[in-house]
Amino acid sequence: MSKLLHIDDSNFETEVLQSELPVVVDFSATWCGPCQRLKPIVEEIAEDYDGRVRVAHVDIDQAQDTAAKYSVMSVPTLKFIKSGEIVDEAFGLMSKSDLSARIDQLIG
Repeated sequence: MSKLLHIDDSNFETEVLQSELPVVVDFSATWCGPCQRLKPIVEEIAEDYDGRVRVAHVDIDQAQDTAAKYSVMSVPTLKFIKSGEIVDEAFGLMSKSDLSARIDQLIG
């Protein structure tokens, strides 16, 4: 079973902003090719960092208010959130090693 959280407008605050663990939020869309290539990497990261970081997926078409609130202008966009605050962001497709390095900084 995937450790990836599926987030929408109704549970973003509870699952992401109020999380005691740091959260990596993957903003993406089903129609986005690079998003679909990033998805298995994000799912692996969710497994690898289980218990240390929460990894969340937000489909921007299903969570338009949240995407607008966090100024998501293109997908994929990754937001790294700690204690309810965005501490880093990344845009576009990235490798698992690059994503892991950013997460290591987040939890370091």
